[in-house]
Parts: sequence; structure tokens; C-alpha cells
Amino acid sequence: MVKELVISIIIVISIVSVDFITQNYTNDSIAQTSAMLNNLKDQVNKEQDNLQDNIEQISSTWEDKTHKLAYFIEHDELEKVETNLTNIKSFIKVGDTNMIIKSIEEAEFLLDHIKDKNALSLENIF
Repeated sequence: MVKELVISIIIVISIVSVDFITQNYTNDSIAQTSAMLNNLKDQVNKEQDNLQDNIEQISSTWEDKTHKLAYFIEHDELEKVETNLTNIKSFIKVGDTNMIIKSIEEAEFLLDHIKDKNALSLENIF
């Protein structure tokens, strides 16, 4: 009886620890990407010229983060963000500032959704 209890406690502690680690990595990745997107949105409003370089840097950073995030987050969610980043690139090439801002806001919403969806909370457990 005591042996099963100890094993169960070890399993629960392991699960919570791994979830804590993955949640921290997810939150850090999303915070970094969101900050970069906010910076890009500010630059769009100021009509600066280096938007293409910034979106390439954001895409590169997101691609690096996606490799690790894909282990514990649904691929569909990650692909939606990547699709929005691709849309932002194309709208920057065309010069459509309204669509750039719309796509940035969609990407930010998706990032917040991923963070909330993977958070350890009672709402997500039940």
C-alpha cells in the first residue's frame, strides 16, 4: 500500500514538474514573439522602411521556437500562427498597412489562445 502511494506521488510530481517547465517555455516563447509583433505594429503605424527585415526576424525566431513547441502543443495551432506570419510578409510586400495590422492582431490573438489553452488551470482540466 505504501509503495503504490509513493509511486503515485512521484508520478504526479513528475507530471506537474514537466508541465511547469513546458508552460514556462511556452509563455517565454509567446511573450518574445508577441513583443516582436507589437514592435512591428508600431513600426507599421510609423511607416518605417525596414518592415521586411523585422518580419523575417520574427519568422525566424518563431520557426526556432516552433521546433520545441511542437513536442507539446498541437501542430494546427502553431501552423495558424505561421500562416499569419506568412500573410504579414505578403502584405508588407504589397504595402497594405490595414491588412498588416489585422494579421498582426490575429497572430497576437492566436498566441494568447495557445498560452491560455495550455495553461494548467481548472478550466482546462475539466
